[in-house]
Amino acid sequence: MNRRQGLRLGYGTNGLTDLRLDDALGLLADLGYDGVGLTLDHMHLDPLAPDLPARTAHVAHRLGELGLSATIETGARYVLDPHRKHGPSLLDPDPEGRAARTRLLITAVRVAADLGAHAVHCFSGITPPGTDDDTAWQRLQESLEPVLDAAAAAGVPIAIEPEPGHLLATLADFHHLRTLLGSPSSLGLTLDIGHCQCLEPDPPAECVRAAAPWLRHVQIEDMRRGVHEHLPFGDGEIDFPPVLDALAATGYQGLTVVELPRHSHAGPELARSSIEFLRTLAATTTKGASAA
Repeated sequence: MNRRQGLRLGYGTNGLTDLRLDDALGLLADLGYDGVGLTLDHMHLDPLAPDLPARTAHVAHRLGELGLSATIETGARYVLDPHRKHGPSLLDPDPEGRAARTRLLITAVRVAADLGAHAVHCFSGITPPGTDDDTAWQRLQESLEPVLDAAAAAGVPIAIEPEPGHLLATLADFHHLRTLLGSPSSLGLTLDIGHCQCLEPDPPAECVRAAAPWLRHVQIEDMRRGVHEHLPFGDGEIDFPPVLDALAATGYQGLTVVELPRHSHAGPELARSSIEFLRTLAATTTKGASAA
């Protein structure tokens, strides 16, 4: 049996921002995706607008109607502050800024629970100028603790993403945070395959194997070494068959979400070509498997 065919594919709504959310979900279902990486943002289930429970219930009904599962992503660029991209972060010098990000993540946990989503994605943020590493890690730890408590109560894991340029940038940084927090069961990992190609010392497939025990969410796209630019499949340097084999071997049951946040202008076409690329690879017999 070809193990790759067990992978469950999704597409991120941050790459479909020119579509209404209902239309984006319908598009993904029509293309054959298994689910969606839903970024809470002003155009897609705004987490700060009125009547969030009612709007969430509508999305839950739509997902059920279409047979889609979801993960919740929290990387909206200006959802908290119209002047600062991804600000305020969990590392913000202002305690109220950090608290605002913590509240957003707790809201995301509630939305995820209401949608039956399998994880809530987040990231640390960039270390502010003039902030030493020890202070930054302490802020991150303290900002995340209420989120992890909420996640544990809701039964929805937090999946923090190593992001190039952020305080938590690598798999090693994830393990540092996990140790600081005492290895809570509600803390897991978002592994972005492109980021592995960009930054990690090991090849992406090896990163998958190393991350397997903590894997709660996967993002996938092409990328080049040393350049943090999310690219359509075939435009970068990643050798994808070993990556898909490694993912399949982990037994990971969540979504593997195509992450092309700067390509919304071509979102529908890229959603189509991306699933064709991944399904073609998934249909190829894995190394050592029978062709029968």
